[in-house]
Amino acid sequence: MATAYQNLSKYDFSSVPDGSDLSIGIVIAEWNRVITEKLLEGACNTLEKHGVKAENIFIKRVPGSFELTYGARRMAETGEVNAVIILGCVIKGETPHFDYICAGVTQGITELNLMCDIPFIFGLLTTNDMQQAEDRAGGKYGNKGDEAAVTALKMAKI
Repeated sequence: MATAYQNLSKYDFSSVPDGSDLSIGIVIAEWNRVITEKLLEGACNTLEKHGVKAENIFIKRVPGSFELTYGARRMAETGEVNAVIILGCVIKGETPHFDYICAGVTQGITELNLMCDIPFIFGLLTTNDMQQAEDRAGGKYGNKGDEAAVTALKMAKI
């Protein structure tokens, strides 16, 4: 469903499993940091609301969105996490770079989910402009980081 019809931060709290026995990894892109740090804050706050201890949230930063899948795979290889949340933001520019990055990250996350024994959660914003990114990083449409955290908790319990 389109974000305009559903706030990313609104969900049925009781439908989310308790995370007190989980460790969650978060790989975050440094590119578009003003947005990605807000996504990270949302994800961490939501994980903690559902019982994940702060010391069981492992955060790794990578330079950009294209590096997210490698960082996520490396985090999963540690065997310390039950799920990996991938957070980044790609804003469309004047060249096809946007298309290649978004397609590559999407395909990479799909492959990780098929190859590995833990879930990898898609928290990559793919927006046309900075305003759309801000709207989805704590703005009028909520925070994609919240949504990614809820998804991680649900998927880790499957």
